[in-house]
Amino acid sequence: MHKALVELIGTFFLVLVIGLTVIAPGAGAMAPMAIGAMLMVMVYAGGPISGGHYNPAVTLAVWMRGKCEAKDVPSYMGAQVLGAVLAALLVGVCKRGSYVSALAPQVLPALLVECLFTFALAFVVLNVTTSKKSAGNSYFGLAIGFALVAAVYAGGGISGGAFNPAVAIGITLLGLSSVGNLWIFLVANLAGGALAALAFRRTNPDLS
Repeated sequence: MHKALVELIGTFFLVLVIGLTVIAPGAGAMAPMAIGAMLMVMVYAGGPISGGHYNPAVTLAVWMRGKCEAKDVPSYMGAQVLGAVLAALLVGVCKRGSYVSALAPQVLPALLVECLFTFALAFVVLNVTTSKKSAGNSYFGLAIGFALVAAVYAGGGISGGAFNPAVAIGITLLGLSSVGNLWIFLVANLAGGALAALAFRRTNPDLS
């Protein structure tokens, strides 16, 4: 239960920062930095307890890697989604009256961007937090946070920049993405996480 609570808290603050910085008046071009910074500090805070996933696609990747027990997967994912929903509700209160426009992405580019950058994020997580070669490092949070910063800057304008099924649900509730596009994130993000786990095993055969 304590692990799931950490996952809820981390995902809550991640989605809270997304909503508060993206919806006007927000942080403008600095929004990705704020989002990545929040992920970074939450990974440092919760990593020693739950692993600091805050993302169902990352949980899937870590489970496939063999570093997350199967019994924890449903509670992790449920907590992540609940955290995102609670954050979206709070943003709705804080940003009441703000103009919100749903992005209308082209399906193929959005699928590609969401899959590729979720892959990159999960691949970084696996290498800096589950590899014996990087065990005990102090940079894991920085690496994960800046992976998200780069992903949001590069792909945000194309897909909406979720790279996380829980975040996708959060931004859908906030009206930043339409319900009809939710499947794009769910399919692409989970596929990216699974591919990252496969790539990790392929590039680290001695750790499999």
